[in-house]
Amino acid sequence: MAGTKKTTADAVETKTVAAALAADKKEAAKTSKAKTTKKTETKAEKADETLKETKAPAKRATKTVKSAVYVQFAGKEFAEKDLVDAAKKAYVALGNKASDIKTLDVYVKPEESAAYYVVNGEGSDQYKIEL
Repeated sequence: MAGTKKTTADAVETKTVAAALAADKKEAAKTSKAKTTKKTETKAEKADETLKETKAPAKRATKTVKSAVYVQFAGKEFAEKDLVDAAKKAYVALGNKASDIKTLDVYVKPEESAAYYVVNGEGSDQYKIEL
């Protein structure tokens, strides 16, 4: 028979080659892990740097615009502030407390020379100011 017989030298060589391949695989795995770890660390470092560099936007100073509303009709003029103050006084004159007012809406009706007000969403025929 012309078979191949393994000799002791062949067996040792096969084991050596197998051990070398196993060592290469371990080294490749370590290198791969090291690269992955480096990439992860690099990404984390970049994220940290980005967070450090990103500052909260500077708050802009808000300008307060002064405004006034005037109602003019039939030679008369009324300021918004005056109408609101008159509505508050009229509400209190009806026996209510000024501290009860949460919201106050004023409706001016020039054709009637009157203003009507609504307190906390509730109106009444009594809630009227003669202009």
